[in-house]
Amino acid sequence: MEAHVNIAGKSSDPAAGRRDHLSILLWLLQAGPIIILVTLVVAFGLLAPHFLSVRNLQNLLAQSAIVCALGLGQFLVILVRGVDVSVGSVIALSVVTVATLTGVDQPSSVALVIYPLVGLIVGLINGFLIVKGGIPQPLVVTVAMLGIVAGVALLISGGNTLVGVSPAVHWLANGKMSGIPAGALTVLVLAGLFWVMLRRTQWGRWLYAVGGNPDVAQWVGLPRDRLIMSAYAICGTTAGIAGMLYHGRTGSASPLSGIGYELDAITAVVVGGASLFGGRGSITNVLFGALIIATIRSGLQQLDVSPFWSSVAIGIGILLALELDVLRKHIETRIRTLRARQVSQ
Repeated sequence: MEAHVNIAGKSSDPAAGRRDHLSILLWLLQAGPIIILVTLVVAFGLLAPHFLSVRNLQNLLAQSAIVCALGLGQFLVILVRGVDVSVGSVIALSVVTVATLTGVDQPSSVALVIYPLVGLIVGLINGFLIVKGGIPQPLVVTVAMLGIVAGVALLISGGNTLVGVSPAVHWLANGKMSGIPAGALTVLVLAGLFWVMLRRTQWGRWLYAVGGNPDVAQWVGLPRDRLIMSAYAICGTTAGIAGMLYHGRTGSASPLSGIGYELDAITAVVVGGASLFGGRGSITNVLFGALIIATIRSGLQQLDVSPFWSSVAIGIGILLALELDVLRKHIETRIRTLRARQVSQ
């Protein structure tokens, strides 16, 4: 059967029309994170008189930097069909380790290295256990590591909170450059580095390939195990960097630091459009996802709404994002089917 062409020169093939409509819907789904963020900013800007003030926007960027850092590393793990719920405990371990080894207010540049180093060690252990330990479920491994790391943080600190932070860490978390929070700039540089690694290097292309189909990736000769281990190692490192920002923001080192941040990191990635099926997502949308979380919390606070509602809103956001991911996969399959039919005709 041939497609008919009307007087205006446009195809009257109903399959082509359906494909065009599906393509538009798919584009809207892919642009969803920024559309949601803009909608939230406009809504809270209209409802809360001080939401769009310079000071509040600066605070919003500074607060979202911690989740952004966690989300960047979590994205790599989810990209290869994994998950890491130990990142919140890594924050606690990194801050108490630094406070114990260097003191809480000493101007030591060594502290800037210890935070990510602690995270790197935990990330390597996670990756090794998942790849070489024969445990098929990353969630189980990282849940166990969450408890282990939290326990080590308690042992190191003796259950005590050390108040104070080095001037360098305090500035990185609270300082400003040209009115932009230093923490936000740190995360922006980190995101730029990740973007280059994922989009301009062979390692990044291989990472997407492993997430798309791990078995095929190994069959064609890609170093699947090393790629997965590298993703967990980097995830741990960014959790250590998030610990540094957390330490600077709070000014204290507690073994209970970072509780709940693992959920925020996963939420930022999922709401940002990455697929839990692996092989899909972008660094830019992870940042949008983290900003969406920060915007919801800041906006509700500006409206004097109970902070408990922000957890409800974020939980609903996770469910919606997961459903949209399923819908996106269905639409892509439908578009491929329509294209195949058109070619066969």
